[in-house]
Amino acid sequence: MVKNALDFGVILEKCGVGKETSQVVIKKLSELDTDLSASEIIELYEYILGCVKDSEVLSGVIKLADAYRDKKILSKLLDILLLKTVDNTDADNLINTRVLCAKAIANYKDTSTVGALLYCLNNKGENYKIRLACADALGRIGDKYAVESLIDVVKDEEEKSVYVKESATFALGLLGDVSAIDPLVSIMEAKQGLLGKFSFLKERIVEALGKLNINNSKVLKVLKNALYDSSPMVRINAIEALMNSDYEEAPELIRTALKDEDDEVKRNALIALYNIIGRDILDEVISLPGYNEFLKTEARNIIEEYEEVDE
Repeated sequence: MVKNALDFGVILEKCGVGKETSQVVIKKLSELDTDLSASEIIELYEYILGCVKDSEVLSGVIKLADAYRDKKILSKLLDILLLKTVDNTDADNLINTRVLCAKAIANYKDTSTVGALLYCLNNKGENYKIRLACADALGRIGDKYAVESLIDVVKDEEEKSVYVKESATFALGLLGDVSAIDPLVSIMEAKQGLLGKFSFLKERIVEALGKLNINNSKVLKVLKNALYDSSPMVRINAIEALMNSDYEEAPELIRTALKDEDDEVKRNALIALYNIIGRDILDEVISLPGYNEFLKTEARNIIEEYEEVDE
């Protein structure tokens, strides 16, 4: 049984750490489960994550360790994320390693990690890839303690990374906290700043509001307006949000999108109405002259795929 650092050193030497390529080292490490018990493997990974400096090896071990998700491993992941045990000699690979750490940390669903993730998210001097990975992790962990900080990121007009804003918005949708409604609505209603340049941020906000699934007049107003947004993807997200909502007006609002200029928007509106109303909307589109041939074809395709057609 592995008992001390000397034994670990022997194992790492046999695996070629410092001599072989990272790919060879990771392959050899992955094959150790035939010789070592699960607890020994965890001890070995813990040791590697605490002392090995090669970012590519660390990344490989993080992936291997994710199968175990032991609290000892979690502690080492947090240390790497916070740069407590690694150096910055290989900056690009280290960024990727820390992004992997954030993703692996999220898999633990451990609320004790929220503080470290928030620290990285709120550090504007941090690399944006790490910040957005931390935002995503916060949403997946599901701790409502993170809501206020995520809202601050989305609202911050001085935040330069639209990608971080997007990830924070997506996380708010996952958290499902109603306190996010007013800030998200106010951003959509402002119609200025980053929203004017990056339509995908509007997509994430509409998507997040839809995930909150709240019968709220402010949200409904945003979704109504989003149906007429200049971006087809924003309109599609609004359709999906309405489809999944409890709004009585949803079917009639989605019907307006059947006349949209974009075929994908029309198709998504038809599918949404089929999910809400059923077969009747397909028969209506096929039989009435007010719908174009594209929609009629789509309606027939849905019938062929999902409905039993009488011969």
